[in-house]
Amino acid sequence: MNSVKTGEIVGGHGRWMAIAIEEAEQAGLESEVPVGAVIAGSDGELLARAHNSVIRLSDPTAHAEILALRIAGKKIGNYRLLNTTLYVTLEPCIMCMGAILHARVSRIVFGARDLKWGGAGTLYDFAGDARLNHHPEIFGGVLENSCKTLLQDFFSVKRKSVALNHGSCHKQASDLLK
Repeated sequence: MNSVKTGEIVGGHGRWMAIAIEEAEQAGLESEVPVGAVIAGSDGELLARAHNSVIRLSDPTAHAEILALRIAGKKIGNYRLLNTTLYVTLEPCIMCMGAILHARVSRIVFGARDLKWGGAGTLYDFAGDARLNHHPEIFGGVLENSCKTLLQDFFSVKRKSVALNHGSCHKQASDLLK
């Protein structure tokens, strides 16, 4: 059962996703995978904004969603983030979905689908799993093209950089054989 609702801009979600995209851009500038997240309260208050910081923090759990959950929890003084919406540029992975469910986030809005790690309906559908006791509402594909392009551009540059470095290593090795 896939519980994801789709749409380029669903309701007022585009405004919050734009902030998540700003966070993702900052992650890219820091050579992190460009994923950004925002948590908004039911009253429209910005509770948290964060971006991937796995490399900077040497922490495999430092995904944008996890960092945003931590910030929001500290801000409201509770690990339960009831009546909140998480906006994230890439569908949450299975690790992040577990934390999101534990935090009782009410709604998840993501941009691009994650074909390798998606835990919000693409690969796994934790929100639709009847065995679990929390089922957030999920919207996917909000500002999807912008979110997807950020990721594609980032990895394209990374691949070119690796290819250039790999090529120069071969050249240096062949120079040694002369």
